[in-house]
Amino acid sequence: MFKTVPVEEAIGMVIPHDITEIIKDEKKGVAFKKGHIIRDKDIEYLKRLGKDNIYILSLTKDTIHENEAAALLVNALAGSGVDYTEHPVEGKITITSSIDGLLRINKSSLFQFNLLGEVMCATLHDNTPVKKGEIVAATRLIPLVTSRKLVEKAKQAALLDTPVVEVIPLEQKKVGLVITGSEVFYGRIEDRFEQVLRKKLQILGSEVSIVRLAPDDKDIIGAEITACIEHGADFIVTSGGMSVDPDDVTREGILRAGATNVVYGTPVLPGAMFLVGEIGKVPVLGLPACGMYHKITVFDLVLPRILTGQNIGRIELAELGHGGLCRNCKTCRYPVCDFGK
Repeated sequence: MFKTVPVEEAIGMVIPHDITEIIKDEKKGVAFKKGHIIRDKDIEYLKRLGKDNIYILSLTKDTIHENEAAALLVNALAGSGVDYTEHPVEGKITITSSIDGLLRINKSSLFQFNLLGEVMCATLHDNTPVKKGEIVAATRLIPLVTSRKLVEKAKQAALLDTPVVEVIPLEQKKVGLVITGSEVFYGRIEDRFEQVLRKKLQILGSEVSIVRLAPDDKDIIGAEITACIEHGADFIVTSGGMSVDPDDVTREGILRAGATNVVYGTPVLPGAMFLVGEIGKVPVLGLPACGMYHKITVFDLVLPRILTGQNIGRIELAELGHGGLCRNCKTCRYPVCDFGK
């Protein structure tokens, strides 16, 4: 399959793969593309790149070149909401998001794919919010040539279940905010929650359609939640009143409004006293006071998942414990960090 010749004897021969040039802190890119016919003036350059010998490639019907393999692999890996080119660069094809949305990775299929050894796919973390045009994954064949049988096995692993790589669009919700707390309701302090929540929801494409204030009274809180739903809200977010203080009765108010499948408490900091539930088909999120102080909390981890139609229960929240400790960096770079990963 492979023969080599000294580079000085390779004039007129075809380079069988992209040859990369790397200059520290300056450049990494293709110096010679696959298919380039070697010229006399190329010899010195190739030797500077460490290419004293050149492959002469001879494929059989049972073998496959890295470029063809990459095109087959990416087609099997990519699902909806992503784009890719079928023309590899240095044997690699990148997958980019074609929309703003939430990246979903089938981790089980990805593991089986990468377990084969001579193929690879690297991705961002599952459930990462991404923007249109952002690179979310990349794949390639690791050797220059391998067997077609192995590439076929890799394709089967990728296609066994849901797509390995896809981006799900976020649903646009009409959100009802219920700001709780007697201190706000009676004007003792100015509310800061509404501004924070409006901004977070707007970034993800949803809008606040109604805002109601309620004192620390479970019946009034429940009634205001119901009023939001009757007003047309298809998503409810409450703020405050989720701690262990005797006046913090928001959780009871949510139950009074008819919430079911309620899960209270998460292994995430900030956000341990967070609540998820639903009233009919309307999701309900109960955000503790940390959501006003901290830039990023469990709310930011769960919200985009709810907006893609995921069901969030005790299992899903428990899984957030690994990576659920925010570093509280002076300059927040979320989601380009390990929080929630």
